[in-house]
Amino acid sequence: MTMHKMIQEAAEFVRARGFDGRFDAAFVLGTGLGTLVDEVGDAVSLAYADIPNFPKSGVSGHAGKLVAGTLEGKRVLLFQGRAHYYETGDAGAMRLPIAFVRELGVPVLVATNAAGSVRANIRPGSLVAINDHLNLSGGNPLLRDHTEGRFVSLTDAYDPELRQILQRAAKKSGIEVPEGVYAWLSGPSFETPAEIKMVQILGGDLVGMSTVPEVILARYYGLKVAAISVVTNLAAGIEGASPSHQETKDTAAEASEKFKRLIRSFVAELSHV
Repeated sequence: MTMHKMIQEAAEFVRARGFDGRFDAAFVLGTGLGTLVDEVGDAVSLAYADIPNFPKSGVSGHAGKLVAGTLEGKRVLLFQGRAHYYETGDAGAMRLPIAFVRELGVPVLVATNAAGSVRANIRPGSLVAINDHLNLSGGNPLLRDHTEGRFVSLTDAYDPELRQILQRAAKKSGIEVPEGVYAWLSGPSFETPAEIKMVQILGGDLVGMSTVPEVILARYYGLKVAAISVVTNLAAGIEGASPSHQETKDTAAEASEKFKRLIRSFVAELSHV
């Protein structure tokens, strides 16, 4: 079956189960951030495992559900978890879900993640709007793509207008949301102190194991993109830090109320796009 047919099959399946109509934005929810679905009204959900051709997420902190509903008067689509490069060995593991977003006519994708900070002044619990990225993974989701579209420009990959909306939303919510550069390394092992020094030298502010493939794919498919990191830990070697997945989940949970407040305000502002 071709990728196009796989996407159509998934879209037809979910449309027949309450995921029809127009959506204003789609959100990919990172580790520990899936409780955003609790804010959604008139929610319908499907397990990824039940949707034809969908990738599965086997990481703790990722529920593996697709949720649709209303938030601040807008229709939203929420991916409660993602498939990671380190789970599949395929940097394009999220290709079908991102193409599926385009197939449903959703104009905006917001990718969220739990990230480590490589800067001592960006503390755990902070929210950071990503304004650019470093792909240090050695992978790219468009490898083996043979269309002209694979040569996608990533200048302003993180849409300037959406970043402005995020800042307005942050101000209205009373939350400080600095911008920063996110460095993608493959995982699943956490980074070494030497790798963190490299990221610092290259101009990175955050480090993590996701998001960048989704952003590349979203731009390939013509979606507007924003991305938000919840800082869950200081990266290896900073103030003696030695990160763990449990710390990531715990800190994301602690920051979830602030995160949800920002997202609600952001969605309310989307009418200005």
